[in-house]
Amino acid sequence: MISPTKGNELIVSKIKNGTVIDHIPAGRALSVLRILGIKGNEGFRIALVMNVESKKIGRKDIVKIEDREIDKKEASLITLIAPFATINIIRNYNVVEKRKMQLPKIVKGIVKCPNPQCITNNDVEAESKFLTISVKPLKLKCQYCETYITEEDVLRQIL
Repeated sequence: MISPTKGNELIVSKIKNGTVIDHIPAGRALSVLRILGIKGNEGFRIALVMNVESKKIGRKDIVKIEDREIDKKEASLITLIAPFATINIIRNYNVVEKRKMQLPKIVKGIVKCPNPQCITNNDVEAESKFLTISVKPLKLKCQYCETYITEEDVLRQIL
């Protein structure tokens, strides 16, 4: 999947089928793999490019996973740590779906409220709901008890 350099460029070959996640903030690619439950022994061919230059975000990471398409819940989790990521689904070497990720205004059922007294932690029918206060830095507010959570809280929960 990775070819020798050509001049100053590293060449990463195309994948036939799978997922390419682009515009991940620099240093977050390994966290993306953890969210996807990929440890390295599953047999997927994976290309991981970290800290490369990006006109859009300065520096970025890229993850290519052959023969694995990520689902909407996984994409939602990735959005929490890479709010501007682009997820490309590849089939027969072609991009068949391009998802430009954006953190939703309301984040439902993905992370838990850290307040032990919150209704969402004490009632099985209550689904967690957070209002997005800011994307960078990430700050969410529980709609039930008004507890705030940060990017570090989210990372602890999903990783």
